Amino acid sequence: MTSPHTDILAKLNGTILLAGAGKMGSAMLAGWLAQGVAANKLAVIDPAPSADITKLAAQGLRINPDHDALSGVDALVLAVKPQMFADAAPQLRKHVGPETLVLSIMAGVPIAKLAQACGGKVVRAMPNTPAAIGRGATVAVADKSVGDTQRAIADALLRATGLVEWIEDETLMDAVTAVSGSGPAYVFLLAEELARAGVAAGLPPELATRLARETVAGAGELLHRSELRSETLRKNVTSPGGTTAAALDVLMGANGFQPLLTRAVAAAAKRSKELAK
Repeated sequence: MTSPHTDILAKLNGTILLAGAGKMGSAMLAGWLAQGVAANKLAVIDPAPSADITKLAAQGLRINPDHDALSGVDALVLAVKPQMFADAAPQLRKHVGPETLVLSIMAGVPIAKLAQACGGKVVRAMPNTPAAIGRGATVAVADKSVGDTQRAIADALLRATGLVEWIEDETLMDAVTAVSGSGPAYVFLLAEELARAGVAAGLPPELATRLARETVAGAGELLHRSELRSETLRKNVTSPGGTTAAALDVLMGANGFQPLLTRAVAAAAKRSKELAK
């Protein structure tokens, strides 16, 4: 049984053009294919496509096609690095018509700059790397000129890789970038440092690494499946006066996890603002 967003993509007559097939662009491409979008409806522009992307040409994926080889672009998905956008935009604009959806997943680049550089109907989004396994968390905001059709296409393209939330205030995107866009790195660091702490407590490195990875992954899956708040799940693990409580006294102290993470998110949001200049 197909999902509503898959049906929307399947009904497109033109091309979904992906500009930039790095980690995030490739994750989105994999999500579209997994949802049943035909490879011959997709095209990729990338100066150095990976071997995995190149192999998809056998299924009909067009890689770095000439402009004339594209049959009307319904959606241009911008997944290039923000620092490369200014150089890439003039070539990409050639593929954009007045009603073309321009969906950007570049950090820090505002809608106004995207519209000026590329034209079309602009949606700005911030996904994260768990999109590669269909567990992404994406926040999107649309320009006022975006109609219901373009918004539905954008939602379908993003929802193929996980959760999608829509906001109306673009100024929130810097905080979104700092929380969910960069957030997976914070979780990976937690696993990394938990393993290092285990070694310091006397565990063999290999065992400490396995325990830390599976603990973080398992706790994340429990959080995903449970309807309980994260605070409740934390308290369920914490017996008064027990070992977890002793550790949390450190992590939740004045110089602990919360103020540190607040500073980290603020630094990421500040950098997102800087990228917009």
